[in-house]
Amino acid sequence: MQLSAAPYEERLTAPRTWWLISFLVGVSMALILLPFGTLPMLGGLAGGTAVAAVAASSYGSVRIRVVGDALLAGEAKIPLAALGEAEILDAEETRAWRTHKADPRAFMLLRAYIPTALRVEVTDPEDPTPYLYLSTREPERLAEALRTTKSA
Repeated sequence: MQLSAAPYEERLTAPRTWWLISFLVGVSMALILLPFGTLPMLGGLAGGTAVAAVAASSYGSVRIRVVGDALLAGEAKIPLAALGEAEILDAEETRAWRTHKADPRAFMLLRAYIPTALRVEVTDPEDPTPYLYLSTREPERLAEALRTTKSA
């Protein structure tokens, strides 16, 4: 039996500028260790860059997937039967829903460097979570994948 491909999959990668910042962290470490000699300076450059790059990579490794009858968002796995309507949020609405409109009980997969999001109502009466807030670069595709998979 062969598994079918996921109808939707997205990795919320960190922006390119974060990789430049990772290199600059390495340069800073190299400058800090410069008085101790060339070898510590090179170690600081390599080590500082590596640590900062690992941090940027791990923060940007979160995935959103619609697989089978579930939505996988980060470490959360939500059955599609427990989800209601999906609302596509533009940049202005995204900002509003992650600030003054936000409910502290909501599940938020938030990445501030992504300007758009999808807000999905949770219809399960036993779940105290009112909605899911998912930062996504392609909210239309995610909403369509949820609709299509839920109706199938």
